[in-house]
Amino acid sequence: MTVDPRTPILIGVGQITDTETPFESARSPMDLAEEAARLAVLDARLPETKLADLNSIAILRWFSDTSHRFSCPFGRARNPPVALARRLGASPREAIYTYAGGNMPQWLVNRNAELIAEGERDFALICGSEALRTWPAAQRAGYELDYTEGPDDPEPHQLGINRVGWSEHEDLHGMNAAIALYPLFENGIRAHRGRSIEQHSLEMGKLFERFAAVAKDNLYATRRQGYSAEDISTTSQSNRMIWFPYPKLMNANAYVDQGAAVLMSSVEKARELGVPEDRWIYLHGCADTCDHWALSERENYHSCPAIRVGARKALDMAGRTLNDMSFFDLYSCFPSAVEIGCEEIGLAEDDPRGLTVTGGLPYFGGPGNNYVTHSIATIAGKLRANPGKFGLVTANGNYVTKHSFGVYSTVPTEGPWIRENPSVYQSELDARPKPAFTETPAGAATIETYTVLNRRSGPEKGIVIGRLSATGERFISNVGDGDVGALNELQSNEGVGRAGSVRPDGGRNVWSHASSD
Repeated sequence: MTVDPRTPILIGVGQITDTETPFESARSPMDLAEEAARLAVLDARLPETKLADLNSIAILRWFSDTSHRFSCPFGRARNPPVALARRLGASPREAIYTYAGGNMPQWLVNRNAELIAEGERDFALICGSEALRTWPAAQRAGYELDYTEGPDDPEPHQLGINRVGWSEHEDLHGMNAAIALYPLFENGIRAHRGRSIEQHSLEMGKLFERFAAVAKDNLYATRRQGYSAEDISTTSQSNRMIWFPYPKLMNANAYVDQGAAVLMSSVEKARELGVPEDRWIYLHGCADTCDHWALSERENYHSCPAIRVGARKALDMAGRTLNDMSFFDLYSCFPSAVEIGCEEIGLAEDDPRGLTVTGGLPYFGGPGNNYVTHSIATIAGKLRANPGKFGLVTANGNYVTKHSFGVYSTVPTEGPWIRENPSVYQSELDARPKPAFTETPAGAATIETYTVLNRRSGPEKGIVIGRLSATGERFISNVGDGDVGALNELQSNEGVGRAGSVRPDGGRNVWSHASSD
């Protein structure tokens, strides 16, 4: 079969994980990105001098530039892709630094594939890294590092969606971080499935036990203990509750030193460079979707139409079904991301093929916006070792908000590579209804979903999303400050559906349980 010379392909992948180097001599984020890029070139069986041919370099946004919680005190590269290009001896005409989002690695692959197919690019690098194991340790020890690079470089060209993932009203009530927002989905899922708190906790443990087992056998994983369902679901001093119902081992592990890179080209360029065909991975199908932006706008807290549509579009483009997939890597920052993904894609949570090739973000590692670059690199290796098989990668940005999908194989695609414009199906998603919402609720109400923040000293605050009994309007509220009894009760007894009342209080809304008398 003759392959169209403009067909986009993956030709090289590289990964690095460092769990041991002392912080005094550990790599910076830019060091990790550079090493991953050079490993990708070696994986493509190319000399490093070929990096000079790159016409596009993209770096995934670092967590230190994404959230104040991870702000780095040791400086940074002013323009990361330009700094990396300088290190690699490349002069690309496009140097991209992405906006935040765990969907962005697959989104970049999809974008590059389209540009390559259109003849706008022919040799591109996608790269990312994090050093959150190293620099916080140095900071705690009072040791000075210097990550400053290219201070006179121009500001980077940025791509993606430049928008925070929550509304001002949500922010006012503490709904401004993944660790607080994914639990809201989880409690909604538990109630929707009709499980008790104890039963659902163990089921989450069983789900992630299978992820931990994959990580145990993955040399790139950061947690290779092979945790059991009981280890994961049982709270303890080393596995304390964070935001109910997630103890520590159900949370993505961001404190890692990891880097990954993917090289893409056209078939024509790969032949010109001399990349052996046994390195080629074809992108058979792809899609990019977005759900209603704010959590307060979602239809419910147990489903995601954007995943359902995106997965179907990617598989349809590939001309394949789920039964044709041999490998999966579902985005797995928290159990709810996997549970919703499985439900919408049509996968059983205990599918014998497995739901991850890496071990997932809590056990493989959750290097910020760059995790899916590792997913893609790992699935490429699986496919090369199993020629003719297919794999599906899903990517998730923000809070079950932004989604990207890729179907990969060593099998060549047929005919010109053409994707459907995502704006076509996104317009249908945008038109889906949103619940009526009020920022100033008052009166009798019931809980739709909720979560509780726990410190080492115990529960500290709660977030309640509810519905007014009189109008059905949705609202956001907090459990009254210092109401430890109510917070403990929400963690020991099902709160979804519970009756109570809500009232405005100084800009925030306050939830109160109905009396049990």
